[in-house]
Amino acid sequence: MTDISRRTFVAAASVATAGAILASEVVKPAKPAGPLRILILGGTGFIGPHQVRYAVSRGHKVTVFNRGKTNPTSVPAGVERLEGDRNGKLDALKGREWDAVIDNPSTLPRWVRDAATLLKDSAGQYMFISSISAYAENSKANADESDVTAVLADPTVETITGETYGGLKALAEKEAEKAFPGRATIVRPGLIVGPGDNSDRFTYWPVRIAQGGEVLAPGAPSDPVQFIDARDLAEWTIRLVEQKAFGAFNGVGPAHPLTMAEMLYGIKAVTTTGAQFTWVPASFLEAQQVAAWSDMPVWIPPAGEYAGFGSRSIAKALATGITFRTLADTAQATLDFVASRDAERNGKMRAGLEADREAAVLAAWKKEKKS
Repeated sequence: MTDISRRTFVAAASVATAGAILASEVVKPAKPAGPLRILILGGTGFIGPHQVRYAVSRGHKVTVFNRGKTNPTSVPAGVERLEGDRNGKLDALKGREWDAVIDNPSTLPRWVRDAATLLKDSAGQYMFISSISAYAENSKANADESDVTAVLADPTVETITGETYGGLKALAEKEAEKAFPGRATIVRPGLIVGPGDNSDRFTYWPVRIAQGGEVLAPGAPSDPVQFIDARDLAEWTIRLVEQKAFGAFNGVGPAHPLTMAEMLYGIKAVTTTGAQFTWVPASFLEAQQVAAWSDMPVWIPPAGEYAGFGSRSIAKALATGITFRTLADTAQATLDFVASRDAERNGKMRAGLEADREAAVLAAWKKEKKS
């Protein structure tokens, strides 16, 4: 047995044990002290519907504010809907009071500044959903919330690109903190996955593994990965509001370090097609112009400037009682979500390698090993 095969076998064997450990650590969240008035800016996108349903189940009075164009039927009966636009149409928010505001969809600092300034005297808490992309760098493993955030060369830019996204989120955080000093909560999720995710950045793996056959697995089996199920993130944010937890929190998971091998074998455990993984080193993938994160979702080689990308500290989140579903739950729910989409959409995955490209890279790797 080769060294890589031995490591992957051990990783696969550990999945069941890890699942049992995670299940034993799940703590039933305490009931809220009383109902809260919660305003959710957005509420019909990816994490919003999960937040709304969970908040309602906890007895809270929920209001959503959006344009009414995205998934309007996702708002449950009894939830108040206000229509408006973050681009200057906030009148529906005037003259109202809420215990907490959750700002889901904002990236531009202006959007946060306008809403937070309007609501600073009529709401008790402002939660801004930011991103771990707001950090200036990712070279240190286990870096916590005190890490330096990104700075844009031009703070007036409003074009959202891969280069500006993190800096814009960092500026937006500051707007929330400025309007709600001591009453702002900054949540920095990593990759958000699970049912409702249309980016396919995690979805690629359950879909590809369920297809069976030889699957290209990137990098080393021990490479660390982090992500969070949208349902876990949504429920945790509601509990942070209940706790009046202020400050910054990294929102990634799972509770214990997870490797790429554990993730792939854990996903395989919910399928019956017998997929087999062929591990291809990061250096070879780079030479083949196979990009981490986009062509090979979830994964980034833990080296150089990204040495700590897959291992952000979540000690603060754990202290607040964040909980995580099992990987099997997330993988199966993702497959169920994909099954609910139409065939045309599923034929156009937005992340991952197409079948012919994957086959070509695998063939090139086998040729390389023989030479």
